[in-house]
Amino acid sequence: MSTLLRLATAGSVDDGKSTLVGRLLHDTKSVLSDQLAAVERVSRDRGLTGADLALLTDGLRAEREQGITIDVAYRYFATATRSFILADCPGHVQYTRNTVTGSSTADVVVLLVDARHGVVEQTRRHLAVVALLRVPHVIIAVNKVDLVGFSATAYGRVQEQVRAVAAELGLADVQTIPVSALDGDNVVDRSTRMPWYAGPALLELLEALPGADDPAHESFRLPVQLVVRPQSAALDGASVDYRGYAGQVASGVVRIGDEVVVLPSGRRSTVVGIDLGAVELAEAHAPQSVTVRLADDLDISRGDVLAAADAAPTPVSDTAAVLCWLGDAPLRPDARLLLKHGTRTVRAIVSSIDSRLDLDTLAPVHTDSLSLNDIGRATLRLAAPLPLEPYAVSRRSGSFLLIEPASGATLAAGMVGDHDVVSAAGVAGDETGWDF
Repeated sequence: MSTLLRLATAGSVDDGKSTLVGRLLHDTKSVLSDQLAAVERVSRDRGLTGADLALLTDGLRAEREQGITIDVAYRYFATATRSFILADCPGHVQYTRNTVTGSSTADVVVLLVDARHGVVEQTRRHLAVVALLRVPHVIIAVNKVDLVGFSATAYGRVQEQVRAVAAELGLADVQTIPVSALDGDNVVDRSTRMPWYAGPALLELLEALPGADDPAHESFRLPVQLVVRPQSAALDGASVDYRGYAGQVASGVVRIGDEVVVLPSGRRSTVVGIDLGAVELAEAHAPQSVTVRLADDLDISRGDVLAAADAAPTPVSDTAAVLCWLGDAPLRPDARLLLKHGTRTVRAIVSSIDSRLDLDTLAPVHTDSLSLNDIGRATLRLAAPLPLEPYAVSRRSGSFLLIEPASGATLAAGMVGDHDVVSAAGVAGDETGWDF
């Protein structure tokens, strides 16, 4: 059985992301014949001699008219050894919020850099987002090497720029590949026009990468989505009085007989049953969606979290966090918002905005507001305690959204800092050296 890899692409405008994705889909034979025929027809209408493979992902009419990617386009493809879910993220700075969305669940991000221009501000912004989101693997595709004569010198120059920025951000697993998405060099098959490059093609590397950290290695967490009320239910042919707590296991493993704690109340009980539909299981692991039955009749509602009793986080009412601000209006101190963590939403107030990341110097600068696409550090006060964990410990339990109460619009993606060390280093890991 092939393993699943969640892949996201990012980069600046016109760096060739959509063309690269289209080339991957085309060369892995993941495009239906009628789709390819439609792309060829539109390409001919535009006066092109060959198929514009970027059209395979630029599905929105506005994108096709403007020649840019606006929304996150999700595509699915597979090879003999692996299945992929691919998110083609937009490149324009105005749509950095979509890059945050596409990268938040990615196992690997492929960041495109134009071989002619090298690292630009948007490249640095995307690398900063990748570092904050703790994406396990980063691949830099140095694209359009055909436009620099397949020069090893030009590629090496960009490679050194990337390494310098990655080192400043604390990104350890960064690999670079020279590619020509237009012609397919080093995308699916190794190129014969770059004898100086001895590494794998992009698809070879994607097939060989290890999967994301197994959430089953983390402590058990299950945010309750639905309380299944007492009723007569048939489980394996037996009729029982039923009360269960349904949700998706966010991390870890739970087994019958395990002691769990309900957060934020702190009440404890023992697991007496785990149901997957009408089938009773002996254990469940992330990311299965199951119903858990407990030995005691506790007051549990949607938004509560079932956690391993021996490794449960302490609910907090104040938290330091790094925010990727996605709202059109600036964020200022004393703003009153909603914070969504797992299946629970509570009111929150911005106690302070402490700093913003300068994407040119990658250093913190003092600020009292965050504007669209800014990345900054803030302190939040919650109306009710939540079992938040440092993002460095768990990408799932350490992330949240900030929401506009009136409209329901998403305003920020947040990553919880270390409650003992109120610094950005507590979010992305001390190894980043960030201190803002």
